[in-house]
Amino acid sequence: MGEHDEHDEPSSPACLMHEFADELLPRPGGQGSDWAVAQAFRKAKRADLLVRRQTLDRDDRERCAGALTERLLAAVDLHAFRVLAFYWPIRGELDLRDTARRHIDSGGVAALPVVVAKNEPVEFWRWEPSSAMQRGFWNIPVPSERRCVTPDALLIPLVGYDSAGYRLGYGGGYYDRTLSAFMPRPFCIGVAYDDSQLESIHPQPHDIPMSLIVTEHRVLLFER
Repeated sequence: MGEHDEHDEPSSPACLMHEFADELLPRPGGQGSDWAVAQAFRKAKRADLLVRRQTLDRDDRERCAGALTERLLAAVDLHAFRVLAFYWPIRGELDLRDTARRHIDSGGVAALPVVVAKNEPVEFWRWEPSSAMQRGFWNIPVPSERRCVTPDALLIPLVGYDSAGYRLGYGGGYYDRTLSAFMPRPFCIGVAYDDSQLESIHPQPHDIPMSLIVTEHRVLLFER
């Protein structure tokens, strides 16, 4: 894939993570008695939110990402976290790659999540703006060179969220598996569009809440 193009839409339409069925994937913390109801609710909400997100044009997404970044940097001293994990934006996600670049410029380390085995925790491979990239699992760009690091903080994309700090993701369970394997757990920053809030995602034993959620309009901090 070579050096990435900063302005490309980074993943192809073949990346259909939302089509994974939650109930088909093993979970680190088990399932609650209301899991059947919860999974049906999540599937419907996930589909609705993804369709809504795709209606935003690039200018709208860039404006939201800029406003969100300002709120994030005002609320969190990212310099306190040496290794910052971020994500390569797909399917209309807010693009915070510039935050990773700034973190590197200030002396920090940035890393991207890499799926190395299906249904297992991800690894985090060190990334730099000059890094050669290749297509990884689900066709998402990842560094070509495997240099594993352990993140102190993570920027985690959310499809939806609730007021208790729980996230609605794509349903693959990779972040839940990964976070449950960390000890101590890193600082988890959920990144979301403000209008993707739900009354509740009906959290289950395997769901891991965020430390903080930031949107283009506000910051939600949770005491754990």
